Amino acid sequence: MTVEAFAPAKINLTLHVTDQRSDGYHLLDSLVTFVDVGDAVTVEKAEKSTLTVTGPMAAGVPTDSRNLVLRAAEMLGVPAKITLNKHLPAAAGIGGGSSDAAAALRALTTLYNLALPSVSDLLSLGADVPVCVPATLARMTGIGEQVAPVVNEPVWPMILINPRVSVPTGPVFQALPSKNNPPMPEDFPDWKDWDTAAAWLTTQRNDLEAPAIGAQPSIGQVLTELHDSKGCALARMSGSGATCFGIYFDDDIRDRALKKLRGDFPNWWIMPTRPLGHPMA
Repeated sequence: MTVEAFAPAKINLTLHVTDQRSDGYHLLDSLVTFVDVGDAVTVEKAEKSTLTVTGPMAAGVPTDSRNLVLRAAEMLGVPAKITLNKHLPAAAGIGGGSSDAAAALRALTTLYNLALPSVSDLLSLGADVPVCVPATLARMTGIGEQVAPVVNEPVWPMILINPRVSVPTGPVFQALPSKNNPPMPEDFPDWKDWDTAAAWLTTQRNDLEAPAIGAQPSIGQVLTELHDSKGCALARMSGSGATCFGIYFDDDIRDRALKKLRGDFPNWWIMPTRPLGHPMA
């Protein structure tokens, strides 16, 4: 028996850093969505766990215990032959490793008929893993352990761009001038009204955007190109970078912007996408 699970890219539509705990962990208030671009994890029973990485982004991905996919199998205590088909760039602010681990957990618990681990166990794999397990529009708070689903997700056309640079998360957080920033409002807009929802998002922030641009100025260029593309309702960086996203309201307008951006910047990773609009099974 073989079980496959999709590992969608995680997009921080907002990311507000609201405080820092005495142990160094930052408190966040983030609106997170998941899109139809991602990796795939395939598992089957075996005598011992192994990991093979394939796909266009396989180069440099570890196949030992440094990979969260193997650590997820170890957490469950079940051996498996695991294949990770890698399509997302690494260290890109779109939760690739965390989403891979979450997909491995979904696949392995199905394969072995097990319950998913507790939130505290998920956190031991990474702060983004709890939100990546259901992989649906959610408000993520605390250090990542508090995940509240949000209904009526807008599935607007989007473009993802990574200028093929890596941004280390730690230094970006350290460069943040203030660790005590306002959270999002308690009430969200009507997500079924795309214009209102996008206008509301423009009033929110990614607090890590400025320090990430300081570390990698090409992120600023990406945001400018997205913002200036015709029909873009919002351009913002995801996570700690370097991937940025643009939101559009029409597929044709998005696709024309996509064609131009790919023509102007052939060396960038540029992908069309849209939110999944439903939780992962």
